[in-house]
Amino acid sequence: MSTSESSSAMAELWEAGQSVWLDYIRRDLLESGDMTAMVEQGLRGMTSNPSIFEKSIAGSHQYDSAIAELDAMALDAKGVFEAIAIRDIQMAADVLRPVYDQAPGVDGFVSLEVSPTLAHDTDGTLEEARRLWAAVDRPNLMIKVPATPAGIPAITALIGDNINVNVTLMFSLDHYEYVAKAYLAGLDLAKDPSTVASVASFFVSRVDSAVDAALETVGTERALELRGKIAIANSKAAYLRFQELFGDDFEAMWGKGALPQRLLWASTSTKNPDYSDVLYIEELVGPLTVNTVPPAALEAMEDHGVVRPDALSIGAEQALVDLADLASVGVNLSTITEDLQDAGVRSFTSAFEGLLGAIEAKQTTLT
Repeated sequence: MSTSESSSAMAELWEAGQSVWLDYIRRDLLESGDMTAMVEQGLRGMTSNPSIFEKSIAGSHQYDSAIAELDAMALDAKGVFEAIAIRDIQMAADVLRPVYDQAPGVDGFVSLEVSPTLAHDTDGTLEEARRLWAAVDRPNLMIKVPATPAGIPAITALIGDNINVNVTLMFSLDHYEYVAKAYLAGLDLAKDPSTVASVASFFVSRVDSAVDAALETVGTERALELRGKIAIANSKAAYLRFQELFGDDFEAMWGKGALPQRLLWASTSTKNPDYSDVLYIEELVGPLTVNTVPPAALEAMEDHGVVRPDALSIGAEQALVDLADLASVGVNLSTITEDLQDAGVRSFTSAFEGLLGAIEAKQTTLT
């Protein structure tokens, strides 16, 4: 079923059981009414991260007046950033509130990430997550926590506190296993499991970028055939595990009103120009999933994307064969995905530090 003027791709994906969240936030999008229009077309949520905020705040002048006002309150750069981010997140949450009210716990969420400098600090993550949750004060907020070894126990504790969590920086089946079990453990601690929600953000395109480079180094016929296939195969294997974890064994939690922790496909913009610009959207359609899509990729999907319901289940057996063959040609996916998580933490930390530096520069200039 292809997109048409009468039906947006977002609406078609929703009919197929998948929610589209926008991987982007900026104040003009919220104030202009453009985001409201997107919600009317089928947008179901929004995500943010330090890189997005760096581009939005440091890369434009639309926040300059807010920075000047906050600077007059003697806030440091981090305080200024948090005040700006909290206001943007509140505005986005309010735009998405009708979606949330239609089905609490399912959609209508906006995500705010704890500082990436806390990725290896469980206690620091918990303290900041609880503080941000209280400051934003919206039921449709999700706090983003990385799937690092230090982040895993924080996920359980936050779910136990009935704080919604978007777990980020997952690249492997091992990462997913730890995250899903942390969520299930948190549900056991929650006073009312029906009032808490979570998604597990599984990164996609970066896997192909790293694996393809390794396959080209191997250079055999089978190795080269696997290029462009492993990120999707990895995602399909995670989806199979999701179906196991949240199938019959989850029945008791269903009875308490708890919802499964949906898989969210992240990093879905195509990095390799030789691949389709909608590859990681078209191939990852399936019930009880979310795809968080950057504006350019969403525009491409609306223009020429094709929605195939249950694309995730098509070729699932071949996906497992491809993953096994990856090991047989000598490429260690586990090593690559651990490196990708470490690199993701470093990248977000660098973006966050760059953002604070840009705010400090603006504070000096505006003053």
